[in-house]
Parts: sequence; C-alpha cells; structure tokens
Amino acid sequence: MKEFFLSRVRAFHYAFQGWGYVLRTQRNAWIHSLIATIVFFMGLWLKLSLQDWAIIILTAALVFTAEFINTSIEAIVDLATQEHHPLAKVGKDVGAAAVLVAALAAILIGLLILGPPLWEKLKFIYDF
Repeated sequence: MKEFFLSRVRAFHYAFQGWGYVLRTQRNAWIHSLIATIVFFMGLWLKLSLQDWAIIILTAALVFTAEFINTSIEAIVDLATQEHHPLAKVGKDVGAAAVLVAALAAILIGLLILGPPLWEKLKFIYDF
C-alpha cells in the first residue's frame, strides 16, 4: 500500500514538472494563463452560476490540454529528427491547429457566458 501511495506522489510530481516546463518554455501558455486569470476574476465579479463556472473551467482545461499535447508533439518530433521533414512539419502544424481550435472555442464560449452579464453591468455607460 505504501508503494502505491509513493507511486501516486511521483506521478503528480512528474505531472507538475510537465506543467512547469510548458509554462517556462511556451509563450502561448502564458497568454492562456493571463486570459484564464482575467476570465476567472471577471466570473467572480459577475457572480456566475455553478453551471457557467463548470463550462468555463472545462473550456480553460481544454485549451491547456491542447497546449500541453502540442508541446509534447513538438518535443517528440524534435527528438525524432533534427532535419526539416515534411511529416515533422505536419505533426507540429496539426498540433498547433488543435490549440487554435480550442482557443477559438474558448473565446466563443467566453463571449456567450460572460457577454450578457457583462453587458448588463456596463450598459449604464451608454444609457441604453
């Protein structure tokens, strides 16, 4: 039983090392982190429902997951070949496209969830 718990601790340690690697090496991960932080505080300010929070959290997780997988693909391709191979380019480009799709979906979901309550809070500025 002790070995089981130690192996779980090691697994979390390795996972956090991977997370740290992505944050240290990927500029886009910092952009995702900044936007996620802004959305989080905006959600608190707008007093989102639990259902809206669940969707926001899942959406942010999707973007980070895509970024992590893309970083993994890039590292594996770089390990496999140092030359510019057309298939290496495809692998990297498709990984980047996955991040783009996730980020665009997150923007749309953010607008759908945050837009109406934000508009209600700010519409006094325009006297509509």
